[in-house]
Amino acid sequence: MFTGLVEELGVVKHSKKTGHTISIVIQAEQIIEDIKIGDSIAVNGVCLTVTSFEHNLFTVDVMPNTFNDTTLRLLNSGTSVNLERAMAANGRFGGHFVSGHVDCTGTIISTKKVENSTLVEIQIPEDQIHLTMDKGSITIDGTSLTIFKTTPTSINVSLIPHTSKVSMIGNKRKGELVNIEFDLLAKYFYSFMNRDKDPFIKRESKLTASFLRENGF
Repeated sequence: MFTGLVEELGVVKHSKKTGHTISIVIQAEQIIEDIKIGDSIAVNGVCLTVTSFEHNLFTVDVMPNTFNDTTLRLLNSGTSVNLERAMAANGRFGGHFVSGHVDCTGTIISTKKVENSTLVEIQIPEDQIHLTMDKGSITIDGTSLTIFKTTPTSINVSLIPHTSKVSMIGNKRKGELVNIEFDLLAKYFYSFMNRDKDPFIKRESKLTASFLRENGF
């Protein structure tokens, strides 16, 4: 579990693609301090497992499903990435509940400076826009943000100078892809409310012969 508060910007030192899998070596300073094999690290919002480390480098592997569903396939040597360690049980919870399981990718439609903030509009797939709402939480490339406006096909977020400085979204430009994770509570609520529409869930009818007899039929 993560909070969506980026701890530092790492740098991709090496990325080896084999089919739809990738082995990525990332340079970091802060998160490497107490790193262990098997630790979960969010890389641009994607929960990955540390498979090896040395000095200020650690390695993670990307499997085909993650390769296809996220922007990690676009990483090259020298690319900066958002990094966050899994939340400690005794730590402060400053963002929102983030699982590191990316739901889709969005496309930057526009960025605009307004006084001390940067306004970013992101196109969201129409079949998932229902999981957003004004003042709701969303994770973009691993950064916890608040939606201030929604449209039928997009969301708008506002970045304070600090967020623009310490996370990659401040450097994104029109047309670039970002990893999107919708709010966990919104996903659970929508799933619960739409269970009766799921064709894969079998339901047994309560209308049985015993029920009919007991009720005078």
